[in-house]
Amino acid sequence: MSEGEKGASCRGTGEAFYRLRLFVAGNEPNSSKARRVVEQVCRRLPGRWELEVVDVLVDYQAALDNNVMAIPTLIVELPPPRRLIVGSLAKAGKLMEVLGIDDGHLSNG
Repeated sequence: MSEGEKGASCRGTGEAFYRLRLFVAGNEPNSSKARRVVEQVCRRLPGRWELEVVDVLVDYQAALDNNVMAIPTLIVELPPPRRLIVGSLAKAGKLMEVLGIDDGHLSNG
């Protein structure tokens, strides 16, 4: 899913634009949970995100090209600096904190 190509900030708002790549392994439990949590966080950023989900069972070369060694892994390409977040990604609130998104209304579940 994608909200389109954008720069590091949304025009006229000064708010950060998030370009994310989530590496998963099919519908394995941790991968499914990570996908749901990342999508939940993205929905809190209307017009400010682009998400590419890469299933390494289908496209393992993309994982190799991006030095992904564990699944799930979230690569934050924008805003800079580029970051890799590795692990279960089970809590939306924690992910928002790591991404620097301030939203006290999102549950941690």
